[in-house]
Amino acid sequence: MDGEQNEQQHGRAPEPGRIRWFPLRRPWRAGGGSTRRRALRATGVTLAVLTVTLTGVTLGALAGGRVSTDIGPFQADLTVTPALHGGTTVDVPPLGALQLDSHSGPTHLTVDLGALDQSRTEALLHDPASLSQASATAVDDVREGVMRLGVRTVAAAVLVTLVLALLVFRDTRRAAWAGTLALVVTAGSLGTAAATMRPQSIEEPRYEGLLVNAPAIVGDARRIANDYTRYAEQLQRIVGNVSQLYTTVSTLPVYEPAPGTTRVLHISDLHLNPAAWQVIRTVVEQFGIDVVVDTGDITDWGSEPEANYVASIGLLGKPYVYIRGNHDSGRTAAAVARQPNAVVLDNTTATVAGLTIAGIGDPRFTPDKSTSPAGSGLTRETADQLIGTGDQLAATARSAPRPVNLALVHDPASAGPLAGASPLVLAGHTHRREVSRLPQEKGQPPTLLMVQGSTGGAGLRGLEGEQPTPLSMTVLYFDEDKLLQAYDDITVGGTGQAQVNLQRHIVEDPQAGPSAPVTPTPTR
Repeated sequence: MDGEQNEQQHGRAPEPGRIRWFPLRRPWRAGGGSTRRRALRATGVTLAVLTVTLTGVTLGALAGGRVSTDIGPFQADLTVTPALHGGTTVDVPPLGALQLDSHSGPTHLTVDLGALDQSRTEALLHDPASLSQASATAVDDVREGVMRLGVRTVAAAVLVTLVLALLVFRDTRRAAWAGTLALVVTAGSLGTAAATMRPQSIEEPRYEGLLVNAPAIVGDARRIANDYTRYAEQLQRIVGNVSQLYTTVSTLPVYEPAPGTTRVLHISDLHLNPAAWQVIRTVVEQFGIDVVVDTGDITDWGSEPEANYVASIGLLGKPYVYIRGNHDSGRTAAAVARQPNAVVLDNTTATVAGLTIAGIGDPRFTPDKSTSPAGSGLTRETADQLIGTGDQLAATARSAPRPVNLALVHDPASAGPLAGASPLVLAGHTHRREVSRLPQEKGQPPTLLMVQGSTGGAGLRGLEGEQPTPLSMTVLYFDEDKLLQAYDDITVGGTGQAQVNLQRHIVEDPQAGPSAPVTPTPTR
């Protein structure tokens, strides 16, 4: 065969009689490799279309997902951006921001109240009735702005995707597929946000920014809505409150509390931090506090020199109810008692600002910090001692001439026996904020236990970690029947920091307390 091939290559015919040999060939497989290649090609094209679509949707949303609209007196910018979690941010520069858990889905709405219309502002200053009219139209303004934002975002996402697909593929059919997919993705994301909208989220905004403005923006607790039908009213109130902040130059107004509302500031574990007093004074003034309640550990060692630290109590100008913590000595309690506005409770009751309060000091005095939150925990002997303290206060509360509205212990380990003796128990000691219900026996009324973080940021110990321990305090709102209706958890960034966080919680059924426990704020 090789000879024949050589002869053919040299143009010579094969010799007569020579046997010709032909090589064997493998059987032909119809379409095997071609099918695989087509499948791989189709997969590649699909992934490419998806990539181009997602890129186009993202770029389109970032470029076109923004509209300007008038909300009350404000010239507001509404922006929608891709996000892992939904929600709404209302920016009120320079005052801060309101964070609302308004919806789910991969879109985040930002409302930037960045500027005031000059003519409208002048009208507000000269005609107070204009403020009410501007607030009344806020809901319609937001609804119209959000509708325009949605249409603009969809159009921008589809247009950018089409242009990008044509540039990448240079094929109108693939560009059409990418545009259609962009329409589905964008409309589906916005539709998910609309379908999961939670108008009631405006009842519990989370505020971040300057502390002095927080109560004015969030509004009064009693006026917070409990159902969907009052959503518009709450939105109007926030717009109205912010408008008042902008149009008032020298003073920042705080709404008058509802008739009969009593505001209590719960603080605990100051641990000699001088910065705590300034924050406390600011909250007392701006939130219209009626009485301050301190659940102990105002000092570290309970020594005589530390007694001068409590002199700031008298500067608050409001009743100050105090119980001794395990870091406070008898001399500390005596120094507090010398303040003109102080009430020291030790297995006693007192009626302050219309509230009947029972309190008892911690049975221990451990300035060596052996029972601090960083310690090794409770021994059986210490636990029995703390429970015995709770038993004593429960007996005192049940025998009081007036029903007790509020009970105070330093260590939450003492709270158990108070179940049914008081609707609310306040404690501290752990430097960790937590809210829970005490186990109740059949026939007993429910009792809520609220444990405060450290208002002093755990003192010097708060600086031992990588991040300083935040300063924590809570404003409690009681109605005319002295039942808890709402509370604001305030957290100030630790020593050397200025960030402020305010989280409002509504008590839907004051007889039963909050419907769910609050997630503890991580502290030391």
